[in-house]
Amino acid sequence: MPVTLYGIPNCDTVKKARVWLDQHGVAFDFHDYKKSGIDRPRLEAWVSEHGWETVLNRAGTTFRALPDADKADLNAAKAVALMLAQPSMIKRPVLDLGDRTLVGFKPELYAALVV
Repeated sequence: MPVTLYGIPNCDTVKKARVWLDQHGVAFDFHDYKKSGIDRPRLEAWVSEHGWETVLNRAGTTFRALPDADKADLNAAKAVALMLAQPSMIKRPVLDLGDRTLVGFKPELYAALVV
């Protein structure tokens, strides 16, 4: 069963992860959550596994462009609501290995857990 890589195709980090997976012969499905969205249970599972602070990309332009009121008093529920409304705020990529997920792309971590 192939793994699933979640992200958006024009993200440089997602491109690096896709190239790495291809070069290492890892079969994967790509889920573009900007086009296809993301479902609440999956996003909540990622937040449960990694914490909303890891899954929410606060460094991105989408988050930074939010009104201050939306960025104030963040918690898991508010972060999930923001990411569901604008999936671009999800840190990229998310690699679903079936029994666990990896958030972001670090070649050494992919090498240790994927190959």
